[in-house]
Amino acid sequence: MVNKKVVGVLFGGQSSEHDISKISASTVISAIDKEKYFVVPIYIAPDGRWLLYDGLPDNITSGQWEKYAANAIISPDPQHGGLLRIVGDKIKKIQLDVVFPVLHGLGGEDGTVQGLLELAGIPYVGCGVLTSAVSMNKAFTKIVAEKTGLKQAKYTVVYRNEINEKNIKKVCAKIEKAVGFPCFVKPANAGSSVGITKAHDAEELKEGIKLASEHDRTIIIEENINGRELECAVLGNDDVKASVVGEILPAADFYDFDAKYMSQESQTVVPADIDEKISDEIRKKAIKIFKALDGCGLARVDFFLENETNRVIFNEINTMPGFTAISMYPMLWEYLGKEKDELIDELIELALKRNDR
Repeated sequence: MVNKKVVGVLFGGQSSEHDISKISASTVISAIDKEKYFVVPIYIAPDGRWLLYDGLPDNITSGQWEKYAANAIISPDPQHGGLLRIVGDKIKKIQLDVVFPVLHGLGGEDGTVQGLLELAGIPYVGCGVLTSAVSMNKAFTKIVAEKTGLKQAKYTVVYRNEINEKNIKKVCAKIEKAVGFPCFVKPANAGSSVGITKAHDAEELKEGIKLASEHDRTIIIEENINGRELECAVLGNDDVKASVVGEILPAADFYDFDAKYMSQESQTVVPADIDEKISDEIRKKAIKIFKALDGCGLARVDFFLENETNRVIFNEINTMPGFTAISMYPMLWEYLGKEKDELIDELIELALKRNDR
């Protein structure tokens, strides 16, 4: 272990994407180069407890190990320099050279964990506090995209405290005028398509708003774009690279949670069968929004290609995309010859370089 970097892999979390994070972490821990890195898996349980995991990566998702695990916490005090393992009244410090926060959604991808790691003085993979927070919030991402000049779907924003039985009809009428039907209703701060619905009329819109408000206080309503769903991966700090473009062929009406993770009929196509000029445009725009948000490390940027016009329309950016077996981010780089172990190694090196900078 003397010559190895110690990598803390954070996973789990208290978001609705907890289980996806466990699968992503299993993939990352399995693929990481054990000759170069010593891995310390750190689990955040749904109730907020931090635990050390010391089993096989394939067993992470079972949950059977949790009752035997030691408690642990990353201290924000930089003099501790890493992880504190707690057993009874005994505390052992475990030095961490870098942390890979394989956390999706609130409490992990939104700048909160990044802030903790900044205070602790520990380098970490991925975007910083501001980029993570703004990118997690779809409403604020849209403001940056507007300033950047990217084409987007028409949208409007409503808040949970505006919604009650007395004024819901008025809110829906306002949305219909601004966006029209069909439209998508989304929690502003959620991923993996959790809490998203497609509304074809006022009644479905009303139900969609209620569902989205269970996940977030800020709700985005977007115009439906009749087009293809395309994704591009970006990688780098100052010198940012874009991957080939991939296409999502959802089994459902749209790429919801079940279509992503439950249905075997959804397909990913790498590379997408699109004109080279459109592919280049998407790659340039993916880098553009990543830089506009002051991104570093990695992100997956999602677009629509409108059927009738061939317009490239920006959808959203994910600063800690999935690393599951069916996740697009690693798949896009694998097509270019960058296997998962090489990709993870590069992400760790980018984290260390960013910290030096």
